[in-house]
Amino acid sequence: MERGLLWLPLLGVFVWLAWTGWHEYQKLEAYKLWAVAFERAKYDIYAVLGQVGDRLVWGRPTRQGPTQVQEVALPAVNNIRLWQSASKVVPTGLPKGCTVALGLDLGDGDCRWIPFTDEELAIAWQKQLQTLRESLQSTPRP
Repeated sequence: MERGLLWLPLLGVFVWLAWTGWHEYQKLEAYKLWAVAFERAKYDIYAVLGQVGDRLVWGRPTRQGPTQVQEVALPAVNNIRLWQSASKVVPTGLPKGCTVALGLDLGDGDCRWIPFTDEELAIAWQKQLQTLRESLQSTPRP
């Protein structure tokens, strides 16, 4: 009987791990359906991000699809900056534990933050978006 009581917490841990794995799998499947509409997209535990043309759309991943969705057009962005946890000032709106984020400066003190888990991925997105933004600004409009 004592052995059975010793194994009970371990069984609880396995059930919890299975439930969290299924929960993450459902979030990933919802992301895959959402990401079809975009040219480029990324998924991580903090945010989903999609780009189509000069539009950026991001939100928080859930099992039903992204929530708290925000959208911005790249021509409206003045600056794209990278925030890392080494700087002591944490921007408002970032999830707890976030170590890197892209900031889209829209002017008038309005900055939208997109959280990332991987620093290299955030740097790659920053470079790509900066290049696209610069090409959009240099292209003459009819």
